[in-house]
Amino acid sequence: MDLSVRIVVVEDHLMFRDLIRKSCRIPFGHEVVGETDSGVAAIEMILRLKPDIAILDLSLSDMDGFLVADRVLKSLRGLKVLVLSSHCDDYTMFCVEKSGVHGFIDKNTNTVETLQEALVALQAGRIYFSPAFKAAKLARRADPMSFTKILSDRERAVLSLIGHGMSDDEIGALLDVSNRTAQTHRSRILRKLEIKGTPKLIAFAVAHGFTRVHSERKMPAIAAAGR
Repeated sequence: MDLSVRIVVVEDHLMFRDLIRKSCRIPFGHEVVGETDSGVAAIEMILRLKPDIAILDLSLSDMDGFLVADRVLKSLRGLKVLVLSSHCDDYTMFCVEKSGVHGFIDKNTNTVETLQEALVALQAGRIYFSPAFKAAKLARRADPMSFTKILSDRERAVLSLIGHGMSDDEIGALLDVSNRTAQTHRSRILRKLEIKGTPKLIAFAVAHGFTRVHSERKMPAIAAAGR
């Protein structure tokens, strides 16, 4: 019985991508059918090749890794997505939890053996989330002042844009709302988080990972390989 799986690797660091490829092939003999450092190319490749598992880095040069996961999971029902990231901040972990992916491994504290354990779990129809992910999830749920409990989805998106230093005019233009509405969002976020002033709000957004996830970025045009 052939227990190998077909894998696409999406990772923007060549050395790490090479390590992932070798780890997938040895000792399990999985087949790496494609690899890329581009989010746009990853979507096209995954939809065309229809692998069993996609190993996905979140920090890609051309687009957010969450956008890749969203697109391919909507198109391929049987696909499993395993996320790799060096970022374990609050907001990234929250977005991982909400993304519908099947596993998460943080690059900072896990080894090649962890990757192999995760592949075994996904191959068997299970999920695999690292201890760092589980700890962040528990801490967030236990914190009465967690942003997940006091900020709306739109307010979290606005906070991400504030973290990038955008003015109310810029936020309004991007979200297609008035300057006054953008200003109201900013004021509510400051009040809810009990933070005094935009500079401290920007520092909060950066520290908690809101600037790593581009909530309002548009999906680039992708060739319809999955049709």
